[in-house]
Amino acid sequence: MGAYLQWCYVFLTSLLLAVWEFVKTTFDSFLAFVNVGEHISVLRQYASNFAWYDWVLAVLTLALLYVMIVAVVVLIILAVRKYIRFRKTAVGNDDIMEQMAILHNDIKRMTKEKERLIAISAAGQGLSAAELGAILGDGSLLEAGGATGGSKKDVVAGGVRFFRLNAVDAKYEDYVAPEYDTSMNLEQLCDDFRYFCCSRMRLYYDIKIIRLMFAGLSSTKLILLQGISGTGKTSLPYAMGKYFQNDATIASVQPSWRDRTELFGYFNEFTKKYNETEMLKRVYESSYNDDINVIILDEMNIARVEYYFAEMLSILEMPDPNEWKLEIVSSSWPDDPKRLPEGKLQIPQNIWYVGTANNDDSTFAVSDKVYDRALVINIDSKGVAFEAPDTPAKKISYSHVASMYEQAVIDHPVTEEELEKIAKLDMYVIQKFRVAFGNRIMKQLCIFVPVYVACGGTATEAIDYLLATKVFRKFEALNLSLIRDEIKGLISYLDQLYGKGAMAECIAYLERLRKMY
Repeated sequence: MGAYLQWCYVFLTSLLLAVWEFVKTTFDSFLAFVNVGEHISVLRQYASNFAWYDWVLAVLTLALLYVMIVAVVVLIILAVRKYIRFRKTAVGNDDIMEQMAILHNDIKRMTKEKERLIAISAAGQGLSAAELGAILGDGSLLEAGGATGGSKKDVVAGGVRFFRLNAVDAKYEDYVAPEYDTSMNLEQLCDDFRYFCCSRMRLYYDIKIIRLMFAGLSSTKLILLQGISGTGKTSLPYAMGKYFQNDATIASVQPSWRDRTELFGYFNEFTKKYNETEMLKRVYESSYNDDINVIILDEMNIARVEYYFAEMLSILEMPDPNEWKLEIVSSSWPDDPKRLPEGKLQIPQNIWYVGTANNDDSTFAVSDKVYDRALVINIDSKGVAFEAPDTPAKKISYSHVASMYEQAVIDHPVTEEELEKIAKLDMYVIQKFRVAFGNRIMKQLCIFVPVYVACGGTATEAIDYLLATKVFRKFEALNLSLIRDEIKGLISYLDQLYGKGAMAECIAYLERLRKMY
């Protein structure tokens, strides 16, 4: 034990002495660097032999030296201030989000407590379920009863827990499918929708945005519209609902959203009723029709997408649509909605989910998990007004659009030449940047590109956009200051593979990355 203590003493002493020498040497070096007296002393030793131009050079040298010293000190101070300001902002945002989450949970807890107390009071006074619903302010009770219109299967208030979904069942008892328009192909559909936005809604979109929208919806059910505020991100899917004569459902995302109950509701154990949301009702009703249904997740990244939308992201990735099932309640009641077997909701195919995202201090960064599954459309500029013929809305079925998607993949498949170029580019990116495409991206590409061509675009444009938003976007996670030269080489390689300037989206994005550092 004594030998160990001696060794420990000698070791720690030598270590501390080394640290002291380092600090002392650094401090002495800094003092020597700014020692004006020493500088003047050295100057005097040689000043007697100076000519006039030597004096000019000496003064310039000293001035440059002291400017450098002041600049270094100023830069250090600015860096420290910037870091402190950044930390304060980050900590402040985290505190605000945490407080909002706590307040939201408190509101939910107090609401449940209020309902529990009212239920207990009602039980003691012998109130009926309908009267209790009126006290709780559940307007859906009256809606459900009135929506049946005197049908032979009227929704009876008090016995059911899904008032709104049962009302949907009653609404579609005698449903007759409308006459759908099947006269247009995909290219005509894109042009017609663009003219409708212009003539009926005074919304102006570039034709490329419309093509990306329809082509993107062929390869994924989730579209992410991002860009600066005021460029028409929410208006685009809203106009789509108007065009297809089936208004979009808007779910305004709140900062406190943490799980799927915000989208699909939850079962209240005290009132024995299910708190139904507009999105739940829209998903359920979509199973009854062949319309194109659009659900807008407005300000999608104001809360963490991978929290409240995680289960849907997984469901929409399943290859078999018959497996797209979401458990709403754990068991069935005799009077539950018809299309909720065993408490499970079948997610229909005829729904498109469109999220909007702003990138600022009030939002969260969208994770790779979401970016990989969605198609990102960047809307960064205001639309330019143009003249268009008056174009009415159309009633087009989802089945017709889906069949056009399938036909486009047959008519305009990705060529072997294009696949070979993509494979070469994949190997180049892996070797230089350690970033791979992945099977999901290739699967989306083989659907997106043919449909984009059918919409009136070119295969090169489609590949260019998909690579820029799906693959090269991953470069943001790398150390950009170390890969600037490699990015320049990648730009040259893209010109070599596809022709000078053909990959405009990719090159523009890579150039922006190079200018960041």
